[in-house]
Amino acid sequence: MTVVAVLGAGKIGELVLSGLLRAGWPAAKLLVTARRPARAKELQERYGIRAVDNATAVAEADVLAIVVKPQDADALLAEIGPKIPADKLIISLCAGLPTGFFAARLPEGTPVVRVMTNTPALVDEAMTAISAGPHATGEHLAVAEEMFKPLGATIRVPESQQDAVTALSGSGPAYFYLLVEAMIDAGILLGLPRQVAHELIVQTAIGSAVMLRDSGEHPVKLREAVTSPAGTTISAIRELENHGVRAALLAALEAARDRAREIAAQA
Repeated sequence: MTVVAVLGAGKIGELVLSGLLRAGWPAAKLLVTARRPARAKELQERYGIRAVDNATAVAEADVLAIVVKPQDADALLAEIGPKIPADKLIISLCAGLPTGFFAARLPEGTPVVRVMTNTPALVDEAMTAISAGPHATGEHLAVAEEMFKPLGATIRVPESQQDAVTALSGSGPAYFYLLVEAMIDAGILLGLPRQVAHELIVQTAIGSAVMLRDSGEHPVKLREAVTSPAGTTISAIRELENHGVRAALLAALEAARDRAREIAAQA
């Protein structure tokens, strides 16, 4: 089985490691690098994997998953770039950074695959978008899919769409959490105990998501099925529209997309 090294042991790096292990990836085939020795020791003890330095990761791994902050990627590639053989697969989870950023700092012909996943990987319900760089083949994309399918669903997209993916699904869980938080507060305002409001909204969110996924129906049809003439739901929807909720979401996702582009420009 492929040896994978995760370079960068933050939240997303740990998500990748734990997901691979849950999927049956042998701990002996996983390496991790961490800037702080205490963090490296923590991950070794928690998962039974081996923490190594960057040079060892480059030498021993077949796949290098780079999961550092975008602003730290340049320094990392300056350190390891000259040591990386051109046939080694690089998987980037650095939000906003295009594959061209890596191609300019790696040996000519090095395959790079760009990946954007999200935090529901913790419960194996992630949405992961995968894009090929100039030298990445279908086999390289298949390796990335093998790594991320255990964390949830995967989809292949052109790299030109990755900033939109970052805005929509990469940051998406935060939007849903904010909506659920607001609905729980509304339940309290209407006289419900906090725990009751929490249970009502969380299960409603889960059920609605499953219906969206499994019914094959457009969300408009599912919404209309709940919206009776002159009923409670249409009264609520009118208020949401009056307060510009739809327009606010459009503007918010555009802002997230633009910020992803700014990060790439500043790198």
